[in-house]
Amino acid sequence: MPLYLDVHYNVLPLVGELNDAVTREGHARDLAVQDKHGVRFVKYWYDEKTGRVFCLAEAPSKEAYEACHREAHGEGGVADEIWEVTEGE
Repeated sequence: MPLYLDVHYNVLPLVGELNDAVTREGHARDLAVQDKHGVRFVKYWYDEKTGRVFCLAEAPSKEAYEACHREAHGEGGVADEIWEVTEGE
C-alpha cells in the first residue's frame, strides 16, 4: 500500500497551542476514523516553534488520506502538502 507523508503548516491558529497533549489528541482522532478510509497512520511529529505537524500513513490513495484527515479534523485539518514516499532501508 502506498505510504504518504504530509505537513500541516502553522496549526497554531486552529489549536491555540501545540504540545504533546494536543498532537496526541489529534492523532487519536485520525486513528478513530482510519479504518473507515482504509488508512493506517504510522507516526507523527510536531514542531512547537513553527506550529508544523507531520503525519506518516499508509493509504490506498492520496484522496483516501485526505478524506480521513478531513473527517477527523474538519476542513482546517487537511494537510497543506502530501507526498507519496518510499521507505528506505
